[in-house]
Amino acid sequence: MASTVTSRTARRTSASRRNRRRAAADAGLLLAAAAFVLPLAWVVLSALDPQASLRVKVPDGVTLENFDAILTPEITFTPLLNSLILCGGATLLTVVCAALAAYPLSRFRSRLNRPFLLTILFATSLPITAIMVPVYALFVRVNMIDTMQGTIFFFAASQLPFAIWLMKNFMDGVPKELEEAAWTDGASSFQSLLRIVLPLMGPGVAVVTVFSFVMMWGNFFVPFMLLLSPDQMPASVSINDFFGNRGMVAYGQLAAFSIVYSTPVVLLYVLISRRLGGGFALGGAVKG
Repeated sequence: MASTVTSRTARRTSASRRNRRRAAADAGLLLAAAAFVLPLAWVVLSALDPQASLRVKVPDGVTLENFDAILTPEITFTPLLNSLILCGGATLLTVVCAALAAYPLSRFRSRLNRPFLLTILFATSLPITAIMVPVYALFVRVNMIDTMQGTIFFFAASQLPFAIWLMKNFMDGVPKELEEAAWTDGASSFQSLLRIVLPLMGPGVAVVTVFSFVMMWGNFFVPFMLLLSPDQMPASVSINDFFGNRGMVAYGQLAAFSIVYSTPVVLLYVLISRRLGGGFALGGAVKG
């Protein structure tokens, strides 16, 4: 009898501990969710508030005046076009170069593979501010300062190490037997890369594309240093214009611009979300 009571007490104690741990985990998740939701709520509500401030509050009256004020060529359309040119061109260059660099690292074995990959991994940890001074001096010497193509090249070069690392890991998941079958039919290595490897690793290419584009889209420091003409500045730099002198900030217009500025990234993710969730359905590809 005593052992039964002891067992029940132990079970109740254990259940009580599990409930406390679950409650603590739920509270932690709620705090983390609030940390993400509150800034988003401020952006949405302030964009519709004619008297927006730093407080998160329901606007007294909903208005679209903030959007009307920013939807002009000088404030929004030209900077967004510059951002699309810079980030789109650099992302395309990054994905192409990463695929060409990752293919031999994934398919051919060499003593230099591991040192090269470790060097790439080290390059991803370098802060961009540590190399901007020599890069700026180099761009001045080769007359690439204040040029869109020069900024595109540097964007691609800065994202390439991590893109190669990601692309190589995804490429390792494509069975080499598929390429060998293509080689017996007369395909070259470049043709097998284009027609077999890249289509099968579509989710990997999508991940590299989204990651590269997002990292470039939100980059303020690089275009601020390498571009001098106001008509070439991307949206990541022009957003600084909403912060006026003596602490005066147009919060409503800043929030409206932030929503418009975030739209291309959201659309890109939506467009390729099917590829992100597709996975590698290669199980039956090498059978028979």
